[in-house]
Amino acid sequence: METEGATAAPESTSAEKSQSENGQNTYYIKWIYFGNNQVPIITQNENGPCPLLAIVNVLLLKGKLTLASMVQMISSEQLMTYLGDYIIESKPKNLTETIQANYEQNMQDGINIMCKLQTGLDVNVKFTGVDDFEYTPECIIFDLLEIPLYHGWLIDPQDSQCIKAIGKLSYNQVVEKIISQKSSDNEETAREALVAEQFLDRTASQLTYHGLCELGHKVKDGELCVFFRNNHFTTLYKHNKELFLLVTDQGFLTETNVVWETLSNVDGDCHFVDGNFRTYTKPEPSTHVIPPPTNVSIGSEEQIDHDYLVALSLQQEGQATNVDSESTAWNSYEKDSASIAKSELQEEEDRRAAAAAENSQQRAAAPSNHSNPSHSPSSSIPRRSPRDRPKDKDSVSIVQDIFIL
Repeated sequence: METEGATAAPESTSAEKSQSENGQNTYYIKWIYFGNNQVPIITQNENGPCPLLAIVNVLLLKGKLTLASMVQMISSEQLMTYLGDYIIESKPKNLTETIQANYEQNMQDGINIMCKLQTGLDVNVKFTGVDDFEYTPECIIFDLLEIPLYHGWLIDPQDSQCIKAIGKLSYNQVVEKIISQKSSDNEETAREALVAEQFLDRTASQLTYHGLCELGHKVKDGELCVFFRNNHFTTLYKHNKELFLLVTDQGFLTETNVVWETLSNVDGDCHFVDGNFRTYTKPEPSTHVIPPPTNVSIGSEEQIDHDYLVALSLQQEGQATNVDSESTAWNSYEKDSASIAKSELQEEEDRRAAAAAENSQQRAAAPSNHSNPSHSPSSSIPRRSPRDRPKDKDSVSIVQDIFIL
């Protein structure tokens, strides 16, 4: 069901200064061509809230949110307001009393966690499918907005050792397994922990070729969705059986020919395309030397024309250099993501191992507390997904009816 979203009004210069002084984030808007329409997208600075921007850009590209044609900047507070208004306005009609009450509760839960869109969402992938995530309350925002959330971190079905070691565990559960079992006296148990750890190290970019292949099959042609990788959320689109990521880096704000980036391999060796999905080619620097005019007076029309041609040539060379440097920085960021993810994994393992050692020392010092269930490691096990939770027949029917609508 599609409803018309709120329209933003252009910000005045004084308002922008006020927002900056109040500590609000303000983002530049880039107008691109998508299909036959010119639509806005929100670009991201170094501290940009990628979940919020990825979701808003999907809604903008779908035409469910609109911005005034004159607007060039927008604040994070405005984005949150428009998103909240859209959730309320898109409420399904003619629901039964029970289903409506359930939907309104889900809607309220979604609005309550919207503040996390500015900092990050608690997303825990499973390695069994591109749309398999452990349930967290934050996931409800994607259901309410009917925006698919995908990832590409899958185990190759031919890798029997990894399948046995990891199975249907989530990322957090795999990390816990590695910490608790890799020093086990049981050889088989320790070996499984080692296999799981090697898989995480080997796929630190959080994208595998099997995952990329499954994404190509799962995402429909013409579908807009959100792609999760290395703790980053990006707008994903499939066009003519090819996957593209929306380029939202603020460095490309004025580069109209850089709109999408191909997602065709796990190494980040992709290329940019424009709004019509034509490959961007960096202009070759001009080698033609413009000779200075002869026998002309300073300030004459001939001298002015010559100076203009020289300036135009230098400008074109400068633009080509800027795009090249931005592309290099973009590719460097993607390649660094793998090492960052690996470092974060090691930090998480160290933190949990230290906590386990501290708990062990506390139990040794106070044996009487061993029976206290609050100290049980099972308390740290993540929640099960809704499909795993015991529900009566009516509640299952209600949830299914909601998301079908």
